[in-house]
Amino acid sequence: MTFAATILTLYPEMFPGPLGTSLAGKALERGDWSCATVNPRDFAADRHRTVDDTPAGGGAGMVLKCDVMAAALDSVPQGRPILAMTPRGKSITQARIRELAASPGVTIICGRFEGFDERLFEARPEIEQVSLADIVLSGGETAAIAILDACIRLLPGVMGAASSGTEESFEDGLLEYPQYTRPQEWEGRTIPEVLRSGDHAKIAVWRKSKSQEITRLRRPDLWERYESVRDQSASGARRKNKEPDQ
Repeated sequence: MTFAATILTLYPEMFPGPLGTSLAGKALERGDWSCATVNPRDFAADRHRTVDDTPAGGGAGMVLKCDVMAAALDSVPQGRPILAMTPRGKSITQARIRELAASPGVTIICGRFEGFDERLFEARPEIEQVSLADIVLSGGETAAIAILDACIRLLPGVMGAASSGTEESFEDGLLEYPQYTRPQEWEGRTIPEVLRSGDHAKIAVWRKSKSQEITRLRRPDLWERYESVRDQSASGARRKNKEPDQ
């Protein structure tokens, strides 16, 4: 099954962009995924192909028109998740990326200017407002490329080793452990002895410990969430063990 991506963008020439190279590019050539673009300007009613207007109530910038954006959206295949890239959206997670990658595809609406007329979301509640990070970009295209890349690499056969998709940061709620490779010694620094021991059980313990340490120090928000989930799991296991036999 081909993962079908449709992008609503004022700059269709930006796609597939970097997704046409490396693993994503090879997957595109194989037909593992497809990339189609829709330009909202094609749905504008006036001869100037106007897609934006001044903000109601005044203020700087321009706002994407709800009627034009809705017409563009209604033209694409239905039944797939619809994401609107906006800094007002909910931060996307690796768990959501996995859900998207397992779906038939995704439609992504790229924001520009001061954003969207809010009535677009009121009239099309199936739209999921998504943010890539706590940053503001010139438009949603670069964020859309990042999200598509995250999905495409999880498609069957795209990555060489199946474990490459699971032993990553965020997959189990933790940042990834440190990685090393040859040479064994470089500028007086050596690869940790445990990684050269050949003892896979000890290596697994070391990696888990390092993941926990790095997450706790660098991302206290992730660490707090990880501990909460771990505590809930432990509590559930204890309750289960205390249940009397039926």
